[in-house]
Amino acid sequence: MKKPPTGRFREQLLSLMDGKHHWAWSHFTGSRITKDQLSIHFRQEYAVYVRDFPVLLARVHGANPPQEVRRILAENIYEEDTGGLSLGRPHPELFLTMMKGLGYDEKEFEHVPLLPASKTYRRWLDQITWKQDWLVSAAVLTIFVEGSLNDRREILHPSTPKTPAEIEDHVLKHPLVQYQGLSPNFMDLIRAHQLVEAGHRHNAYDLVLAHAVTPGQQKAVLGSLNQALKLWLSYRDGIARSCRLKKPIS
Repeated sequence: MKKPPTGRFREQLLSLMDGKHHWAWSHFTGSRITKDQLSIHFRQEYAVYVRDFPVLLARVHGANPPQEVRRILAENIYEEDTGGLSLGRPHPELFLTMMKGLGYDEKEFEHVPLLPASKTYRRWLDQITWKQDWLVSAAVLTIFVEGSLNDRREILHPSTPKTPAEIEDHVLKHPLVQYQGLSPNFMDLIRAHQLVEAGHRHNAYDLVLAHAVTPGQQKAVLGSLNQALKLWLSYRDGIARSCRLKKPIS
């Protein structure tokens, strides 16, 4: 794929992703969160997008975008569904392994009742990937769903591939290890993310910047990403309420 130019549109994408931060995140990554509260959080995450993320990606691939886009999506699907580019196990399976390490029964994740805002967000993801133009749905999945507020740092200052020692250091510093006593033996999902995540971030932005070239295309992408952010914040609010977390008074 031809390297896309940088400019105003990239800054708009990064500015939007700067906002992908929820006030309750410090609770979920802190020392005072309980296993019961984490169970609510992880079960919603799994049912809303972790379990089916390769399926959502496959819908975009099935919309027959240009060949170079299909290749990027196919590599992402392959990694998500097989772990073939990292540790050889599907990411949803690695997620459940991490849950097992925390002491949760796998059956707890088989039939998860979605909270109202979780259901709304998931239904929207389904609608986007079934009915929207491939460019918009690809942007929603690869930039927003897979991305975070760390995107700006990675895109503007690309990281180098991590050494095995650096990955293990990252695992040992993970909040679940530090505060929940999770054995690093159950953290292969985090290792897999560290092995492939930086490349995925750059592929996502390159893909969208290369193909959203008209004002109309860029407007459609930004409109859908703004809607994704709105629904995601509501989804995270619903989880926080279910966990009885209180928003700080600003």
